[in-house]
Amino acid sequence: MTPYAFAAGALLAALAGPWAALGLLALPALPRSARGPLALGLGLVLLRIWTLGDPWAGRLGERVVLEGALRGGVLRTAPGPLYLRTYPPPADGWVRVEGRVARPEGARLPGGFDRRAWLRGLGVQAELREVRLLEHRPPPPGLRDPVRANLLRGLGPEAAGLARALTLGERAALGDDVQAFRRAGLAHALALSGLHVGILAGFFVLLAAPLGRGRYLAALALLLGYLALVGPSPSLVRAALMAGVWLLARAAGLVEVPLASLLALALGAQLVLTPYAAASLSFQLSYLAVLGIALALPLLPQQPRWKAGLFGGLGLTLAAQAATLPLVLDRFGYLPLASPLANLVLLPLVGLLVPLGFLKAALPALSGLLAAPFNLTAELLLGGVRLFAQVPGLHWGALDAGGYALYYLALAPLVLAGYRLLRPRTALALAAAAALVAAATADRVRPDVWFLDVGQGDAALVRLPGGVEILVDAGHAWDARGLARALAALGVDDLDLAVGTHPDADHTGGLPGLLELVPVGRLALGPPKPTDPLDARLRAAARARGVPVVNVSRGEVLRLGGAELRFLHPPAAAPGKDNDRSLVFVLEYRGRRLLFTGDAPARHALAWPPERVDVLKVAHHGAADGTSEALLRRFRPRIAWIGVGPNAFGHPDPGVLRRLAAWNVRVLRADRDGSVRLPLR
Repeated sequence: MTPYAFAAGALLAALAGPWAALGLLALPALPRSARGPLALGLGLVLLRIWTLGDPWAGRLGERVVLEGALRGGVLRTAPGPLYLRTYPPPADGWVRVEGRVARPEGARLPGGFDRRAWLRGLGVQAELREVRLLEHRPPPPGLRDPVRANLLRGLGPEAAGLARALTLGERAALGDDVQAFRRAGLAHALALSGLHVGILAGFFVLLAAPLGRGRYLAALALLLGYLALVGPSPSLVRAALMAGVWLLARAAGLVEVPLASLLALALGAQLVLTPYAAASLSFQLSYLAVLGIALALPLLPQQPRWKAGLFGGLGLTLAAQAATLPLVLDRFGYLPLASPLANLVLLPLVGLLVPLGFLKAALPALSGLLAAPFNLTAELLLGGVRLFAQVPGLHWGALDAGGYALYYLALAPLVLAGYRLLRPRTALALAAAAALVAAATADRVRPDVWFLDVGQGDAALVRLPGGVEILVDAGHAWDARGLARALAALGVDDLDLAVGTHPDADHTGGLPGLLELVPVGRLALGPPKPTDPLDARLRAAARARGVPVVNVSRGEVLRLGGAELRFLHPPAAAPGKDNDRSLVFVLEYRGRRLLFTGDAPARHALAWPPERVDVLKVAHHGAADGTSEALLRRFRPRIAWIGVGPNAFGHPDPGVLRRLAAWNVRVLRADRDGSVRLPLR
């Protein structure tokens, strides 16, 4: 009970807020043996958070000149660490820079990269923007350079990239193959963690048998050196702490330490050292995976060694995946169905490459001799990864707290039945009940509209019951991949209709790229404009993907999924500039109306039939000519969305904001509110 209570207290404190209060309130109800350890975990982590503080809280928005050691984009300075938000990032070393202190932003899009959570997991609470590099000195020669040189000697380009990823944690060296590992369900093989620590420590313990118990302490010293060499990622720190506790226990003469106890002690210790690590996805996946393995180990049947190696490995892989499944689906929107088979076939190759890499890096005399077997094994592994990456996976949307709860409520009875604490029939009934509740509520969020934050651009997704999805505009060209991830996170496998309001880089610039990433049933565009290169490129992209193009104009109506799109503008033979030719339409679903205006100037509104709408997509990012008094009088919206980001145009115009306020319209903005979901009920 003691290590588990200590870990629970540390975790509750790291989650902070109501969770820490819950830990304090639960103390009197706990057994006496658990109260002290839980209070100790709570107290140590809360004390650590207080001592760390927030060194940049009073300097947000301030321009500063800073100097310090830079590694991986994080600048270590006297006041505290910051992340340099600049591209391309300066090389590691000593730097002096000027910039503006700001809070890191969270995920702008559903399923998007949450920089704030990532940096918080590294203990970084601020970033430096508008960076100007004043001085740079390369780092002094260290151990990493000769180690890398030994490691890469005699390796081909692809094998070298794999060696850097597996041995030094330099995953960027793999390029596009990182995504292939993810799609094959082998991303965990690239994370420096238990596999690497176990091989490194275990190999040394075997070699140093003449040292007796002292070999465990020597192995611990070697492990700390490796941690200093490659850097303390959350998964590696977790594995090193678990191995460290085990090595110390063996050095003290203790024969066996349960895996679950090692996990609990490592969790508590890591959170005391780095309490903000709990926000890291790597931290969460690492501990959940090992928890699944720890729960499954006692349930594995006794078998001959070869069967235990084969089927036990598969069982533990499935246990780790079962424990992490909701988090993987939530954060990545994709489950590789080939993962169990890929792990069974390819993980032994990883288990061969890791010690080969360690030996090449540490023993220069053997580096050349080991190059041939490393190259061959790397070729087999990469070929297998690319093959399994082609197997279709299961796409899924983001999960809310209820989704997580229902999943683990379904899983828990099955685990209890495995430990004979629950009858199998009862366990299956409880799991089935949770699954039925999940299925019955799976579509409860629809119908809705998502206004997606693409900065100074426009993109909106309308989701209707029955899996009908409509996308209106797709931001800039560089937004295509982010929008594809957002659609996956929202459970969108394909689009029934995409609407491009007009050929402008911040509206339809992302559509050609999106057509390559997401299946689209139809593409609705305004009257063709052959002289416009973006219009021509978008139509060519649709032809290349076999997507039918529907040219629409004033008076036409499209119907799908119970919704009706009534196009108000432009006329079929509209003259004028691009904005004057922008599509304007009302999307109506069961009495709820959305007015999409593209970039159309408000002077055209006098030609549109008046009707009350619920939501207005403000034209031209809030430009002065996009939203007039006459337009607001004709449509009387309750809510207005402005797709605006940092810009030099003065958007949104103060006059537009005053007019919206005068009509009591609730204003939502991308630069202030991020992506926003509005129900259509």
